[in-house]
Amino acid sequence: MDQRIINIAEKGYRIKNLIEETGMQINSFEKYLKAERNFSSHTIRAYLRDLFVFLDFLQNKQTSLVSTNKYIIREFFEKLGKEKLSKATIARKFASLRTFYKFLVINNVVERNPLESMFSPKKAKTIPSFLTENEMQTLFDLPGIKLRDKSMIELLYSCGLRIEELMSLDLKNIDFISNTVAVVGKGNKERIAPIGDQCLNVIREYLNERRVLGLPCDAKSPVILSDRAKRMEQRTARRILHRWFVKVGFTKRVSPHTIRHTFATHILDRGCDLRSVQEMLGHKNLSTTQMYTHVTIESLKKVYQKNHPRK
Repeated sequence: MDQRIINIAEKGYRIKNLIEETGMQINSFEKYLKAERNFSSHTIRAYLRDLFVFLDFLQNKQTSLVSTNKYIIREFFEKLGKEKLSKATIARKFASLRTFYKFLVINNVVERNPLESMFSPKKAKTIPSFLTENEMQTLFDLPGIKLRDKSMIELLYSCGLRIEELMSLDLKNIDFISNTVAVVGKGNKERIAPIGDQCLNVIREYLNERRVLGLPCDAKSPVILSDRAKRMEQRTARRILHRWFVKVGFTKRVSPHTIRHTFATHILDRGCDLRSVQEMLGHKNLSTTQMYTHVTIESLKKVYQKNHPRK
């Protein structure tokens, strides 16, 4: 088990005894999430944190995983509701517990999943934040921006990548002839995404700079290198990009995922169909992609209100 997760649990929750009692199941569950479900390390850490919160609740109730029923589960989520957590956080905790009990059923630890007949709390519908085309251009025209950092922004916007997808890219994944990039997304699913000429030109400049400096440029090398000529970590990439977002002076909160939202919004605004956007983003369900139609509808409403003679 990830030592950081254990440290978080022992520091924040009084469940040391429960860790010892359920340690084998938790370790096996962690391996199950990674090997069988192909969950990212970030998701696995979140699921384990959720599990420890639930274990702490069970200890206070003086009950166990095996004897838990749907009434205790409901009481747990009622308690979370009183803590004023977001609907998205509560929905994820529900998913964490449902997945854990499904795992326990598979391994004959419990006979039935107490969450199987329960409905997941609905997430609040939110319209994703995005940048305008002018704001994106301001970002690209930043004076003094490094070619490496500009390459990151170009790739996020040109291909609609997640930050973890960007950091996992190797040079062999980019086809400079067919203008495509092979992306490994959630669940280790690979997709082929188109990539624009302007983005490729910036990457070429960045690679030429690397060659001059004697930095790795072979096919197996990461597309984005850290200052130590190694694969850059997500945390480092976020910090670097945040620095540039601040320098531009955006009044709204901007993150790498904002650039992904911006990509989807802009190509929909310019006439791309929803199915194609779904493929490019690597969404499993079309319903996930449909949130961007709310953005384009809002844009259309503004245009209508501004220009229609009988608004």
